[in-house]
Amino acid sequence: MTPVSAAVRATVDDHLTTIERDRDVAVPLAVARGSHAWGAAGPDSDYDVGFVYAPTDLRRYAHLEGPPETIVEDRGEFEYQGWDVRTFAGLLADSNDGAIDLLRSPIRYRATSDPAALREYVERTYNPIDLYHAWRGIATSNYRKYVSHHLVRSDDERFPILEARDDEYVVETDDGTTTVAAGDDRFRETQTRPTVKRNLVIVRAAMAARYLKATGDRGDHDLPALEFESFLSEQAPAVFDADRIERARGLLERKRAGAADERIGDAVGREFAHPPREIDPDVHARAGPDPDRLDGFVDDLLAAVQ
Repeated sequence: MTPVSAAVRATVDDHLTTIERDRDVAVPLAVARGSHAWGAAGPDSDYDVGFVYAPTDLRRYAHLEGPPETIVEDRGEFEYQGWDVRTFAGLLADSNDGAIDLLRSPIRYRATSDPAALREYVERTYNPIDLYHAWRGIATSNYRKYVSHHLVRSDDERFPILEARDDEYVVETDDGTTTVAAGDDRFRETQTRPTVKRNLVIVRAAMAARYLKATGDRGDHDLPALEFESFLSEQAPAVFDADRIERARGLLERKRAGAADERIGDAVGREFAHPPREIDPDVHARAGPDPDRLDGFVDDLLAAVQ
């Protein structure tokens, strides 16, 4: 975990107080997200803050125009993303990776209501197949957008290049592959942004998806640790070889050292960045958190701000 200073905590508290006043909401839970939460912050890392809020007047839930489901604010190096408590509960019911990670964050800026019991419950009951596809989506979409070499069509649609031949390109599409003539004026070849940061995001998500699947295939879906170094040291050796783990650790160390924006090409590999699209639901699916139990936790959060 990357610690945050007292000055940062004071700034976050001031910002949250302003959000509460301007939006007429109360914030019972606020935590660090992103690189600070999973131990990859460098000297120039921004501060991502996730929070849960409720309207100060609960009658707004019955109004025709209820409270906003989300609040997003950018305050320089501080970025805030908040979920209304009902929205947050719905995301947990769907085993949303961002909502689960908010509960698991080791850095708390606000905790009027202790989320430990909710965290423990969700960690026991999440639906593995939903988390798998969330992590797979993060890996594949970031690889496609930031690491793959692309053809860009005139309408700005991007097509990752799988093979460049003398007279044509073989490119990836949403449903397979196709070829594009090298002389097709509708397309131009472009370089993306294969930085340390983007490679690290991809490898972390791909490893999480593959680890969850592998442990599920063995009979016990083991949730990867949020703190990436802990995952690499304590859990990854059960699934990945030493070379894969050390390459991931190298990216983590470079990110921590301040080299997040250094261009390094493809440090993950297309195949590894694309975990299997289909996995067996009979093995990897379960019902997920019980809505009635989540409603009880919502009640606790609301009681903490009334």
